[in-house]
Amino acid sequence: MRALVVQNVELEGPGLLRQVMEEAGWELDVRVMDRPGSELPRDLGGYGALVILGGPMNVYEEEEYPHLKQVEILIRDALDRNLPSLGICLGGQLMAKALGAPVTRNPVQEIGWYNLILTPQGQESPLFRGLPAEFPVFQWHGDTFAIPAGAAHLAACPTCANQAFSYKSLFALQFHPEITPEMVASWARAYADELEEFGGPGAAERLVEETVSRWEAYGKAAGRLLANWVGILRGMAEGDR
Repeated sequence: MRALVVQNVELEGPGLLRQVMEEAGWELDVRVMDRPGSELPRDLGGYGALVILGGPMNVYEEEEYPHLKQVEILIRDALDRNLPSLGICLGGQLMAKALGAPVTRNPVQEIGWYNLILTPQGQESPLFRGLPAEFPVFQWHGDTFAIPAGAAHLAACPTCANQAFSYKSLFALQFHPEITPEMVASWARAYADELEEFGGPGAAERLVEETVSRWEAYGKAAGRLLANWVGILRGMAEGDR
């Protein structure tokens, strides 16, 4: 079982997602798109799943990041092939755009820990099975997606109404279930100026400290969600036999 993972920038890797999928027997073909010579395949032939990670760029910056156009082609190909696909942050926004829904600035930027609230459809979704109706998640975004026509709205936050949707074989998330404390610390260092502009002096240090304090509880929730994702992969693969 082989999955294509689109990693838009070196800094924002698959984190916990890699561990969970590899333990379930998946081989991850990770394409790091800011490495010289990195290319995406023309289609998803030979793959059993698609994962699209986050990144600091916006979905509409296709001239500066031309691989984003190919990601949209791959999303549509995944739909045509009924391949399970997971989009995280930028990846979820690209899914919305590929389905014809607008991606716009959120009323406020979200960086850090926010309570996710599952909708009734979210509470019934296999992706959130076994999770409470409300739990904290990690966010880092300024844009947000609209819910595409025909998609199920799965989750919201008080400061960002659209946090997750599903459409056929696609699952789009605005938040980051893949993060680890080490990833948050590296992002805090790399994006320190953005953090200080958002949260004032010392924001980076506070974010790292809060992440460490929340990790034991959050790690269990993230583990449950990612285990659910692997269960969806398994169920769809068995359904094709």
